[in-house]
Amino acid sequence: MTVDADWHLLVDELDRAHVRGRKVDFWLRDDDATEPSAPLDRLLSLAASHAVPVTLAVPPAPATEALARRLAGLADVCVTVHGWAHRNHAPPGEKKQELGAHRPHVMILDELRCGVERLQTLFPEHFIPMLVPPWNRIDPALLQRLPEAGFAALSVFGPEKPSPFPLVNTHVDVMDWRGTRGCRDHGIIIADIVSRTRQVSGDIEGKEHQSGRTVGLLTHHLVHDEAVWDFLEKLFTVTAGHPGCQWRQAKDLIDR
Repeated sequence: MTVDADWHLLVDELDRAHVRGRKVDFWLRDDDATEPSAPLDRLLSLAASHAVPVTLAVPPAPATEALARRLAGLADVCVTVHGWAHRNHAPPGEKKQELGAHRPHVMILDELRCGVERLQTLFPEHFIPMLVPPWNRIDPALLQRLPEAGFAALSVFGPEKPSPFPLVNTHVDVMDWRGTRGCRDHGIIIADIVSRTRQVSGDIEGKEHQSGRTVGLLTHHLVHDEAVWDFLEKLFTVTAGHPGCQWRQAKDLIDR
């Protein structure tokens, strides 16, 4: 593959990490899988062709046994709890939330417990105890109670902030949600990855490695246009096997 100027920025940053004797950890979270589909097949096939692990955020209520059969035997796939039904409970005029302060905490925690139990049953070889809130939003007052529902980590979008609960966030979104609702400009996405890579490689030099020092990529396979697929193909080609980075499974980020 010919690497253009934008991609050279990422390659150069990874080269610098390698010179320092470092590997930058990348991970991929894809949201909203509930059943087998052609886009999901395409994502799984593309990731597998580059040995890139995939973490699927699955809403438990609509999750199907067909999805469990589709994932059976796949080694590089993790399944996390994506709320309960991916249903908005915020009133009109507020940002969408399923896990906000609009309902009693006991009700939300009961749903999340059911979600953990359902996904553990459906995906016994893939399930990990990570919560991915729909729309990446959760009432902060719930965080300290997440262990009651069986969780060991939380994943939202954006830089990790001080939290009473372990965070394994995503940091770069490929989708232009507020504009075209297709792929963001490739150069802008690459710039975001380079910025996060530079921050990570600088932060962790000489320090203990932590889950908050990763580059997390966020995708939504069901709404990808061809520009997203093209971007992912190029990203995986550039990064897979580069000595300055490695693609990690989410379960490994929780454990460390």
